[in-house]
Amino acid sequence: MKDTLWQDYPRPQGIQPHTTVPAAESAPRDTSITLISDEEGDASFFRALESQGILLNAPQIEAVRHGTGPLLALAGAGCGKTTVLTARAGYLLSVRNIDPRQILLVTFTTKAAAEMKSRIAALPGISAAKARAVEARTFHSFGLLMLRRYGNLTEEIFGDARAQHAVLQRLRREIGSTSTTPPETLLATLSAMKLDGGSAEDLPKDTPEERDRCALLCRYEEWKQEYRRIDFDDILLRTDKLLDDPHTLAILQERFQYIMVDEFQDSNRLQYGMVRKIADAHRNLMVVGDDDQTIYSFNGAKQEYILNFPQEYPGTKIIALDINYRSHPQILGLGTHIVTHNTARHHKILKAGVAAGQAPRYLRPAHADAEADQVVQRLLEQQTQGIPLGDIALLHRTISGTRAIAERLLMEDIPFIQYGEAPVFYDHALIRPIMDHLRLAIKPRRMDALPGVIGPLYISRDAGMDHIMMKEQQQSKKYPLIHLYHWDRLKSFQRQQVKDRIVFLKKIKEMKPLYAIQEIRRVFYDKFASADFSGPATRHKDTIRETLDELESAAGKFATVEEMVKFADELSMKREKMTELLKQESPQGVHLMTIHRAKGLEFPCVYLLGASEGILPHEAALQDFAPEDVRAAQNMKGPDKEGVLMKAALEEERRIAYVAVTRAKQELYVSSPAMHHGKTVAPSRFLIEAFKS
Repeated sequence: MKDTLWQDYPRPQGIQPHTTVPAAESAPRDTSITLISDEEGDASFFRALESQGILLNAPQIEAVRHGTGPLLALAGAGCGKTTVLTARAGYLLSVRNIDPRQILLVTFTTKAAAEMKSRIAALPGISAAKARAVEARTFHSFGLLMLRRYGNLTEEIFGDARAQHAVLQRLRREIGSTSTTPPETLLATLSAMKLDGGSAEDLPKDTPEERDRCALLCRYEEWKQEYRRIDFDDILLRTDKLLDDPHTLAILQERFQYIMVDEFQDSNRLQYGMVRKIADAHRNLMVVGDDDQTIYSFNGAKQEYILNFPQEYPGTKIIALDINYRSHPQILGLGTHIVTHNTARHHKILKAGVAAGQAPRYLRPAHADAEADQVVQRLLEQQTQGIPLGDIALLHRTISGTRAIAERLLMEDIPFIQYGEAPVFYDHALIRPIMDHLRLAIKPRRMDALPGVIGPLYISRDAGMDHIMMKEQQQSKKYPLIHLYHWDRLKSFQRQQVKDRIVFLKKIKEMKPLYAIQEIRRVFYDKFASADFSGPATRHKDTIRETLDELESAAGKFATVEEMVKFADELSMKREKMTELLKQESPQGVHLMTIHRAKGLEFPCVYLLGASEGILPHEAALQDFAPEDVRAAQNMKGPDKEGVLMKAALEEERRIAYVAVTRAKQELYVSSPAMHHGKTVAPSRFLIEAFKS
């Protein structure tokens, strides 16, 4: 039965009923077959590509034929940038007879580098030896190669995230750190500081929590030196320093005469500096990227690099790869009409290279839980229609955006593959301590909940648990937490806090869960969270507050603390079972991920969840002027008088919406909850603006 709740795309107030978002213009059908005659000198190369089914369009041909000098290829979403990069490498080798050792192709992922290498090897007329001689690498892999060859590198690479986390936890115990910040947040904080030219010693030290974090990360850097380890950030920093040596730089400039950079819009200061130094001698630098997909500013990506490239390299040739082969015209039209409202961008309008399809469908549910109900209902219908779960992606903007939909998927036993963060909202590092307080309130001897309560007491979780377990073996207590009260390592005020916390747990046991959580936040947790979970991944205090507000929204469904704890534990068990099923060969599941994670991917069917004001765009981008922490992160001196940073933040949010929409190939479902954390919210301005292009 057709789901009547999903309507045609929304027509906001003031828009005529017959108005729809225009479909993207259809692209010309001409390819190299008709565009390049047999009489042209390089025709044989394109004929050979055609024999392999590679039919290049006009702008792609222009980019492939580019010879010397700087080139900016603006590659819109789904416009075949990988094909262009590899075909140009083949053109340089086959037509221009360039020595393959003179070609450097850098990208961001090992998978992308390997794909380009294999595509070059598969091109007609390219021998295996030639393909191997081309340097197609990630920035880190290239830097590592240079360090080993010219930099006397003797350290081992310490890049495994789990090993890094284990070392941090061990060092946490060693120095008696009371920080409960997740290792991934700690490392993100350190990475942001190092990539901006600083070190662990430069981290803030204004509060006890900041001093504790700084001490831990300084000890981590010392540990790496002691055991002769370097991480991925160190590779970039060392390479940057290596390229300051004139002799080494001259060797590399002579070696790499043709440089191509993939996903240029994601470049940070060190990555761009690396290729810029090598290319300065000859300016044969081709950068391929999409300024409309710059969404990683929190990782150091600078949109101005791609925007200002023509000014940095006078005489730059600009080619817009503007034919999209991914999304059908109705979906592409929506994406295009969203992003064209940005002002900081290179002008380009994408054309559709595929046939028309179903118009985007729209839902205006009451709130996130109603949204989840309707999405799951539609997913079940799609399953009965034989649509593979792996063809479907559920995209969300924020951490808290997964809570309702993940719950419904688990309760309906719909398998899903989640990327990043905790699989269950209640197990998220920020949420888990609150849930552990509720768990201990109803079951004081629940040992697995003790660490989550010890952390917010500013006591080392590991050392505290060791003490409790040792004392429990000697004499068990109804409230094992009381063992800390008698611990001589604690100061008198800390012991009193332990005693007060036990009284507090008894108090919240009989409360409604919503009131209990509000009381936990009011008494101690909001202060603890803002100090302990800050960092690049949660730079805005709004993000922390938003996640905790989502917990309150969830709590309103439960009558008792025991009922809420039981539900959360049931979800965790269901998720564990589902995880085991997904370990099977070729698992099938719906993809649940943030929009940031989805960049670079495509799916036949996409659901964009939470397309409402305050979610997308995120409320942190809706302020008039940048708060102090944002100004500091962007090295802005003085107040954001003109709202420059906030205008940039809003434009990045618009790019995030554009990326979400253009992940869809055939079907797009957009949902805008009418309520968010108890407040009425309008549909995202980005959706409404699409009618005003």
